[in-house]
Amino acid sequence: MVRDYSAIKPVALLVDSGYAQPTQAVLERVRIDSPAVDVMTDLTRITAVIILPGDTVDEAHRRMIQRGVRLLLVVDADRRVHGLVTANDVLGEKPVKTAVQQSVHRSEVQVRDIMTPRDALEALDIRDVEASTVGHIVATLKAAGRQHTLVVDQDAKGRQRVRGVFSATQIARQLGIAITTEAVARTFADIEASLGH
Repeated sequence: MVRDYSAIKPVALLVDSGYAQPTQAVLERVRIDSPAVDVMTDLTRITAVIILPGDTVDEAHRRMIQRGVRLLLVVDADRRVHGLVTANDVLGEKPVKTAVQQSVHRSEVQVRDIMTPRDALEALDIRDVEASTVGHIVATLKAAGRQHTLVVDQDAKGRQRVRGVFSATQIARQLGIAITTEAVARTFADIEASLGH
């Protein structure tokens, strides 16, 4: 019964055409007592930005700039998480120290050499997150001395998976706090100072 349907007229694909990417609506403002999920980057709604352990640090930096993120999940070919790498890892002294230790050029340093490996990461369970507020997440990040933390849940087969990410910078932005530095201590000092008013 194809004859009952008319063909759609095609259009040309223009030279400067990009492509759609999933977006997560970021709430303009939250309060410290808002639900924690309001400040979580939910990987069921947006695509995680990933990189392979054998990719170079320069590739990681390029991907961060291209996708507008400061954290990449480090995964293998089967998409199993091996760790994470942040902008601070890529732009800090880790790549230079590693290059010196390995007697290679900085451009040859791989993500696996500077990433935070899976066994050094802690994650939050989504059930705990769903019962928490933004204040709980701020306290958790501060206690851990970290800018980011992962959130895990279970897939349909009962296997653990990374479900989301919390970022101190994003939380501060959503609280309406201007962050002037990426240093962990300063971020939390800015959050606490703002909340004191």
